[in-house]
Amino acid sequence: MLKAKNYIKQLAASSFISFVVLLPLQHAMAAKILVLGDSLSAGYGIDVQKGWVNLLQQHLEQKSPKQHQVINASVSGETTAGALARLPKLLQQYKPNVMLLELGGNDGLRGQPPLSIQRNLEKMIQLAQQNGSKVVLFGMKIPPNYGGAYTKAFEQNYTVMSQKYNLPLVPFFLQGVAGNNGLMQADLIHPNEKAQKLLLNNALPYIKGAL
Repeated sequence: MLKAKNYIKQLAASSFISFVVLLPLQHAMAAKILVLGDSLSAGYGIDVQKGWVNLLQQHLEQKSPKQHQVINASVSGETTAGALARLPKLLQQYKPNVMLLELGGNDGLRGQPPLSIQRNLEKMIQLAQQNGSKVVLFGMKIPPNYGGAYTKAFEQNYTVMSQKYNLPLVPFFLQGVAGNNGLMQADLIHPNEKAQKLLLNNALPYIKGAL
């Protein structure tokens, strides 16, 4: 009887130790996700809490046993050059496991040379990878009135970078939103609150793949 009691005590102690050891390991596997984007991710013109980035955090909290952290470093009006200048400090500060790169739209709307946009995207991808971050690239398109040659070169930047660096590519982040006035704000440039869940759904499979 005494031996049985001692065995039960040992088993209980062992189970407790296993729990204490395994719990931190599970939390250690959680990822920090850095969102580096422009107004589409910064929540321009809407309640930021209802933006797709915050919806991503809520989704991960509900669906994943791991305590992933989403850090939104997006700035309305941001360009690839501006984000590139900010990125080293962000990587040092947050040490993200995954970086969601949603940029280039403002460059395109300003008519920046596609090759210049590509160089900036490439430098950001390189910086992130050198710091141990996986990168998910968000593909963008611009209105056709910029001319066929320019719009094609602009869009190809994302395909070229995703293939060169073997990155998950969201083909077109605004798929199903752009051109739908019911999902756009009055300026017909920025998505409204109704569109945010659709934006999340467009990106979510690629984000989950990176996690």
